[in-house]
Amino acid sequence: MLGKVTVSGARRATRTLWLLVLVSLSVSICVCRASSSSSLREEDSAMENIVTEKQAEESHRQDSADLLIFIMLLTLTILTIWLFKHRRFRFLHETGLAMIYGVLVGVVLRYGIHVPRDISNVTLSCNVNASPATLLINVSGKFYEYTLKGEISANEVDDVQDNEMLRKVTFDPEVFFNILLPPIIFHAGYSLKRRHFFRNMGSILAYAFLGTVISCFVIGLMMYGCVTLMKQVGQLDGDFFFTDCLFFGAIVSATDPVTVLAIFNELHVDVDLYALLFGESVLNDAVALVLSSSIVAYQPEGDNSHTFDVVAILKSFGVFLGVFSGSFALGVATGVVTALVTKFTKLRDFPLLETALFFLMSWSTFLLAEACGFTGVVAVLFCGITQAHYTFNNLSPESQDRTKQLFEVLNFLAENFIFSYMGLTLFTFQSHVFNPMFIVGAFLAVFIGRAANIYPLSFLLNLGRRNKIRSNFQHMMMFAGLRGAMTFALSIRDTATYARQMMFSTTLLVVFFTVWVCGGGTTQMLSCQRIRVGVDSDQDNPMSIGEGTERRSTKLESAYLFRIWYNFDHNYLKPILTHSGPPLTATLPLCCGPLARFLTSPQAFENECQLKDDDSDLILTDGDINLTYGDITVSTDASGAHTSGGLAFAGVTSDDLDRELTYGDHELVMRGTRLVLPMDDSEPPFTDPHLRLQM
Repeated sequence: MLGKVTVSGARRATRTLWLLVLVSLSVSICVCRASSSSSLREEDSAMENIVTEKQAEESHRQDSADLLIFIMLLTLTILTIWLFKHRRFRFLHETGLAMIYGVLVGVVLRYGIHVPRDISNVTLSCNVNASPATLLINVSGKFYEYTLKGEISANEVDDVQDNEMLRKVTFDPEVFFNILLPPIIFHAGYSLKRRHFFRNMGSILAYAFLGTVISCFVIGLMMYGCVTLMKQVGQLDGDFFFTDCLFFGAIVSATDPVTVLAIFNELHVDVDLYALLFGESVLNDAVALVLSSSIVAYQPEGDNSHTFDVVAILKSFGVFLGVFSGSFALGVATGVVTALVTKFTKLRDFPLLETALFFLMSWSTFLLAEACGFTGVVAVLFCGITQAHYTFNNLSPESQDRTKQLFEVLNFLAENFIFSYMGLTLFTFQSHVFNPMFIVGAFLAVFIGRAANIYPLSFLLNLGRRNKIRSNFQHMMMFAGLRGAMTFALSIRDTATYARQMMFSTTLLVVFFTVWVCGGGTTQMLSCQRIRVGVDSDQDNPMSIGEGTERRSTKLESAYLFRIWYNFDHNYLKPILTHSGPPLTATLPLCCGPLARFLTSPQAFENECQLKDDDSDLILTDGDINLTYGDITVSTDASGAHTSGGLAFAGVTSDDLDRELTYGDHELVMRGTRLVLPMDDSEPPFTDPHLRLQM
């Protein structure tokens, strides 16, 4: 019995031992499997990280190559511009040249370079009613986020890599509005020649506001007729409403005669013609932008958002006024704040900091207006005008030169970048819709709309102008209605629908034609219309007045409202915001003495006897002039007749006074404001020991 018990116990122990061994082996195997699985996951994760890093590096290289393309385009453009200027070629402006280079590079990128297809690309189908902006995809328990890049047609599925390359050289439209447009618009306001601008201010406002609205509706109505005809003949593949036609009319009404103005400046064309064209182009860009925003904001009540509704039209008009006035106020306010900061601080002792602050405050105006729901183009334009009128006088000489050169360079680079990009997008943009009927109708509508702007308004303006706008000037303005950066930026901002894609494609062709044909034919048009060139811009050159009455006629041409504004600005605003102008202690009432002394800078007292205002030549009419010669007060009325009172000096005749008024360094007493006008170096000064101007 004892032997049997011993044998059975040994068997049980052996079984238990084998069981323990098996359990241990199982546990070991599970642990090994788990560790191997973990190591495999770590290896997979490491491989994924390596692939991601390689993709990021490749994307970085691709982005650098894309930017290098544009840098090389600008470099080539600059070198060719130098060659053209050296050879005095005027048949092609730098912007047209940049467009040509952009077209050539676009052809190479579209048809000459192909990227091999990535075998890792996977095409899956799923039923979704709309295209979401972001997709979350579960791949083996891991969630990946994908963003929408755009629609691809069925026949381009196999060319995804080529599409990606073309998409890389297609910038986000916000890049144009937030980075490239601000320096262009600000430079237009900052470099504005106020003397000639304000002399023709009424005409410029008429062309910019009324003319742009007339052009918008003429083009919109004509394009609506064209679209209706296209529907009837079956040439329209999508929706195209009347509001879309008005929107197209608004964006192509923005003129940008940069080519013509550059030739005008080089040839020294009549300054009044230059002022009319430049002033109109500066303001009508802002008007066209706000007008297009108002058209987009048109939302009548009901299900159909494209029906005629008087209430909705009035709301859109209110949006136009509100956005424009708000943007205007914001731009002026930023300029005033910058002027006060530069006046009451000693930043002028540190020109680098002063220039940096000026740059940042000016650029932030655009972004602030856009963030507040206004229009940055309008804000930065009037900010530039305000900065030039007030802040510029507070800057140190170094900062004055730096700011001028800085924004001039930024304007040049941004403008040529945009025009070269226009040429590039002609072949790299993947959603072009070219319709021959729409294109022909657009060209006809653009030129008829321009004619409806220039000729009727010129006729009405000439009824009230002493200085008439001659017919050859009107023909030149009609010819010089080029489209450019603003039209392109407005059209590329939204290309989601069929109508907007057709507008964008047609807009490109309109810009190309006007820049190459109209811009290239500027010199020939000047010769054909017999418009004077080689005119000194510092002299007054009326359009239809004899040489003997040039000076007096330009004074009479000044706007009455501007003369009132000038007096207020010279006596109060400039002394508050700058170091120039008469001291506030001399213009404000005595009860405001402490405030006047606080706001008047010491420099104003030092410069009290050396005041000089660049705008004084704009507002002086013969009826406003009073000259004091000792005890003699001489004034002239609107007819040019002289009246005098008090004691008379022997030997002083009216001819002597005319010569003194015309040639001398004279002081004018105008409604209590003392002005010192500079002597024209081209004419000999009149000196008479018997005459002394009172201080």
